Amino acid sequence: MEPLTEYVAFEEKVKKTIYIDNLSPQVTKAVLEYAINQFGIVKDVRFVPTYFASCGVCAALVEMESAKQAKEIICEMGDSPLMISGLPRPVRARKARVEMFEDRPKKYPRTIVCRWIHPSHQNFELAKKIKDLTKKHAAEAQYLMELQFEEEKKLHKQQSETLKTNYKKYELIDDADGNVKRLKAEYGMTLNDHY
Repeated sequence: MEPLTEYVAFEEKVKKTIYIDNLSPQVTKAVLEYAINQFGIVKDVRFVPTYFASCGVCAALVEMESAKQAKEIICEMGDSPLMISGLPRPVRARKARVEMFEDRPKKYPRTIVCRWIHPSHQNFELAKKIKDLTKKHAAEAQYLMELQFEEEKKLHKQQSETLKTNYKKYELIDDADGNVKRLKAEYGMTLNDHY
């Protein structure tokens, strides 16, 4: 059975799309598009729901002009944090998968049927185990997201302190530069071309 032509075109779109998660809730479509345009041409940005993240973490699907650009961005974002609104944020980028798109077309024309299982059915216990396992996985994912959120808070605090320290260093350098120029003028000295 051949996949539908609409689905083949959709697969090409998926190859050109990257999934970016761990975005701040303040990030808008325009801000994200501007940030990613540093790496290549953005065709479309779509925010997707993150079901297991209740800590205010967002995710987006970003369609690039080519699959090559998408691969380059994934490599680049793995090496360094993304600068959004002047602050570095350790977002994660990876290849998009077909399951990430809510409006994906059907690969083959088929129908899925759901039904209730009676407690006396032979597969009832198996279905109950799967349901319990799903709840357990959701709780574990929530716990991991909370741990990650705490690590991000620590990283943010560390980055803020580093930024303040660097700013103070630059202020000291500017003050020293002014003092050198003042002393040079007072004593009538000529120094290197740096001054």
